[in-house]
Amino acid sequence: MQLPERINAFVKLGDFIRQFSKEDIQKDDKVEHNDLFFEGFKHQLKLAEEHNGWFTKENIVFALDSWASALTLNTISKWIAPYNISTINPKRVAVIMAGNIPLVGFHDFLSVLISGHRILVKQSSNDKQLLPFLSKYLEYVEPQFKGYITITNDKVEDFDAVIATGSNNTARYFEYYFKNKPSIIRNNRNSVAVLTGKESTEDLKNLSEDIFRYYGLGCRNVSKLFVPKHYDFNAFFEAIYHWHPIMDKAKYANNYDYNKAVYLMSEFDMLENGFFMIKEDKSYSSPIATAFYEYYDSLEALKTKLKAEAQQIQCIVSKRFIENEINFGQTQKPQLWDYADSVDSVKFLLSI
Repeated sequence: MQLPERINAFVKLGDFIRQFSKEDIQKDDKVEHNDLFFEGFKHQLKLAEEHNGWFTKENIVFALDSWASALTLNTISKWIAPYNISTINPKRVAVIMAGNIPLVGFHDFLSVLISGHRILVKQSSNDKQLLPFLSKYLEYVEPQFKGYITITNDKVEDFDAVIATGSNNTARYFEYYFKNKPSIIRNNRNSVAVLTGKESTEDLKNLSEDIFRYYGLGCRNVSKLFVPKHYDFNAFFEAIYHWHPIMDKAKYANNYDYNKAVYLMSEFDMLENGFFMIKEDKSYSSPIATAFYEYYDSLEALKTKLKAEAQQIQCIVSKRFIENEINFGQTQKPQLWDYADSVDSVKFLLSI
């Protein structure tokens, strides 16, 4: 199978996904194999929402819209242009996926197959409805993919390289278990925002998207704020208040109530507005419904600190502060070339 054929298959997959990328699903009769797959995928979306309480329709639709936007001829071509993918000896690559947000492992899935390798997928039990169905669609639009995609619930065996994502504890296990294989091992990372007090209301409203999208469960969600001494949080709380309906979601509300109770019983100082809390803390990883904050003395000193602790950070949201920063409101809209942990997975796949 040649590279143009692989690209074309994923473009067609993007056309299929695009039908489901809005709250109001709209069938496009021009999409191939809709007679076989359209109603089935609607059912899978329902199953995914029922199986995982964090996978609301809104968040699933957001994820599908992101992938529909990425799986176009122009975007895929721009992404792979720097690489020499035309000639490759196909290997079998095991991909162990997380399950914190819908289709969180799809970029690895795409990277392995677009580079010409075979993939062995070990899904999280939290996110197992969507990818197998999309894989079948991919095999229908490009039959040469048959035999290239294996999804298993069993122990991964018989592979040449591995990409694995998990918690810090799981990552240590991965590093030991896969020590004799070429690998990319990812662990916990969190995203931060650097505020100066000069942000506009629109900036802070956009920041709320970085905080609340997917309930804050993704590594690209902002879980910590760096603010100058004597920062006034009133403007921040006013700008994020439009997210208050998030309390209508039982899982989020339960976490909010629990974490608030823990803080109160422990007599921790914190600020809250009825659906969200902020607490001064040097840690990067905050509980659901909470963001930590830390004061800084100078932006230059903060820049030095963040560079020194880069292994704990996925994204830095700021405005004209540091290289490779992310604009407010954009953390959950990565491009195909925005690699997790800044590790170029396509380069890795072409080297094995």
